Amino acid sequence: MRIHHLNCGTMCPVGGRLMGRAPDDVGPARIPCHCLLIETDRGLVLVDTGLGREDIQAPATRLSRFFVGLMRPRLDVDETAVQQIERLGFSPRDVRHIVLTHLDFDHAGGLTDFPHAQVHLLADEAQAAQQRAGMIARGRYRPLQWSMAGSWQTYGPAGDDWFGFACVRQLVGLGPEILLVPLAGHTAGHAGVAVQADDGWLLHAGDAYFFHAEINVNNPHCPIGLRAYQAMMEVDRRARLNNQQRLRDLLYQHADAVRVLCAHDLTEFEMWAARGPHGSPPERRESTGMSAG
Repeated sequence: MRIHHLNCGTMCPVGGRLMGRAPDDVGPARIPCHCLLIETDRGLVLVDTGLGREDIQAPATRLSRFFVGLMRPRLDVDETAVQQIERLGFSPRDVRHIVLTHLDFDHAGGLTDFPHAQVHLLADEAQAAQQRAGMIARGRYRPLQWSMAGSWQTYGPAGDDWFGFACVRQLVGLGPEILLVPLAGHTAGHAGVAVQADDGWLLHAGDAYFFHAEINVNNPHCPIGLRAYQAMMEVDRRARLNNQQRLRDLLYQHADAVRVLCAHDLTEFEMWAARGPHGSPPERRESTGMSAG
């Protein structure tokens, strides 16, 4: 497989270093929406979508006014996944599968740009998004972003063990090289997505953490503004902090086999993007065409 790293929506909250701005930078922080585009022999697989074209065109109806004011997204159509995929020479129809860490507005806005893709996520997340219980949930989950998406495949609380993580699921219509790893806390059905690359596993941990130093094995830390934002957004603090510790343990015990990244750390994104696409191009074949069940 070949993996591309895409920033599919830059957030520019005020707060500077309190929100993770680099010491040598000026102005507001820059927080990416780090997505993965994976070339497989079953077509393209997109891990999260970031903001979509319709979000850029109609933010007042598609996005929460509260979160737009707080996070100040750049709203640049050139950053959307669909635009970047087209610049790489692919068609949006080449995206056969979308694997979501969760359904927050900045992770699922591009679903409507890929109406033919099969969408994979944990069942608990789909249920929480449908219920939208409370003010934060009504802001984070935006039905207009996903009500017209393609077929859905949800996964319950059963599965296999993966480096000590339980209930890890292989995805319908995909091979064992892409796995859904439950990492609840930020949302009820939050998950990481593990991808087996040529040189080991890459775990996209979504919003399990926001700042690269949070999962330092020694002396983990996070700017106070990002800590406050995570606390505001969490649905289960104990689970979220426990999963951060499990990620540290994973890196301590298996650093030679697994690398970890999150969705919103600029340092991580720039490091991975600077590498360019990595992995081997797959042999092409038709999608299995399996539908949700």
